[in-house]
Amino acid sequence: MSTYRHVAVIDIGKTNAKVALVDMQTLTEIDVRTTPNTVLDTPPYPHFDIDHLWDFILEGLSTFQKTHGIDAISVTTHGASIVLLDAAGGLAVPVLDYEHEGPDRLAAEYDAIRPGFESTGAPRLPMGLNVGAQLHWLLRTVPGLRERVAKVVTYPQFWVARLTGIACTEVTSLGCHTDLWEPEIGRFSNLPAQLGIADRMAPAYLATDKVGPVLPMLAQAIGLAPGTPVFCGIHDSNASLYPHLLALKSPFTVLSTGTWVIAMAIGGQATRLDPARDTLINVNALGNPVPSARFMGGREYELLMRGENVAPTTDDIEAVLSCGAMLLPSIVPESGPYQGRRPEWTVRGASLAQGERAAVVSLYLAMMAETCLSMIGAAGPTLTEGPFARNQLFLDMLAEATGRPVLLSCGSATGTSIGAALLTRGAGATLSEKPRVHPPLDLSRAHALQSYAKDWRQACGSQIAAAHSA
Repeated sequence: MSTYRHVAVIDIGKTNAKVALVDMQTLTEIDVRTTPNTVLDTPPYPHFDIDHLWDFILEGLSTFQKTHGIDAISVTTHGASIVLLDAAGGLAVPVLDYEHEGPDRLAAEYDAIRPGFESTGAPRLPMGLNVGAQLHWLLRTVPGLRERVAKVVTYPQFWVARLTGIACTEVTSLGCHTDLWEPEIGRFSNLPAQLGIADRMAPAYLATDKVGPVLPMLAQAIGLAPGTPVFCGIHDSNASLYPHLLALKSPFTVLSTGTWVIAMAIGGQATRLDPARDTLINVNALGNPVPSARFMGGREYELLMRGENVAPTTDDIEAVLSCGAMLLPSIVPESGPYQGRRPEWTVRGASLAQGERAAVVSLYLAMMAETCLSMIGAAGPTLTEGPFARNQLFLDMLAEATGRPVLLSCGSATGTSIGAALLTRGAGATLSEKPRVHPPLDLSRAHALQSYAKDWRQACGSQIAAAHSA
């Protein structure tokens, strides 16, 4: 196992980008530089400001080298982006903003050639969220592009190519609803061949692979030591998952909460996923398929609580459990396990005090999360991270509804930059840090929550049955 002390991480999020220096002994960020990830709304279509990001990256690397020294470099970025390179290694075309609606204009054409969910685990998504749809649209609409393209690389690996001169793709980015990868087999799907670019897809690496050293002239220009290694890098959600892969024994599930609540099952029970319920297959840093499901839990909380963050009291919770007040899905019906269903209160929501409303909302979110977990065959403990990990009622209900322990991160060795830095330890690495267990409830409260969960499932099923019969 490699033992680099200081790892510089290029961490490109959809809204902001940063360069972080990670101390591998303490697994902490000891220096961080940030900048907005600007989208240029100029011809030929909205695209990322790659030149600004590159200048920012080089400045950050130069500063870190002067202040602490850099022993290795790793990369993580958002998904749903692809880069087309010309023969000289430059951009054959600007890097499309995946929120552009251009690919939707050729949706029917693309649907006729895209591989099915059974082989890729990728649901059909709008705009450019399916990378294959981006490629199809670009190749059909940008004059001369097909002739200019020499290599196609995934987005983290574009920055690796800029640093090393070596073009590659990587399995976590390929496995992020691109339509380009068959996760169960571990190979490219037939889509690149359908698009006529199979011979131009850069070879697929694992996230832990050492791609090569920084180009000598580039290393000299920014003061890096000759031979500074660059690792392949990783999709950001999988960067957050990676420390848990190193620390926990299978089976377990990670429930990442924020605007999106994303459930990822490691070593769970085999189950058939339903793309109409917002399930999909991701690919983790080890190259293994990860059944996943999601809903917009953070967005729903904000809408329901009108921007207020309220912790229900014991009296609030008792009042809700006594009267059986429930909220049935779905607040954001465009996504999640109950798409197309409209919300329904079993009592008048306006009649509840704010603390009681917060209790109902917390119980609803926990049951939605439990639904996601059940759809992906989750087994073992559920490690919960993000804002909902501070909601005690959410955690209590999640534990009782699933009948499995809920784990909480201890706060270190988490986040995208730390996960990307850990890649430099190579395949077979382990992490000794263990999460803590959310404490169990007394029997009376546990039985009350279990009963509530059973009633919620029955009410939810009755609501769906009534909608189908209408």
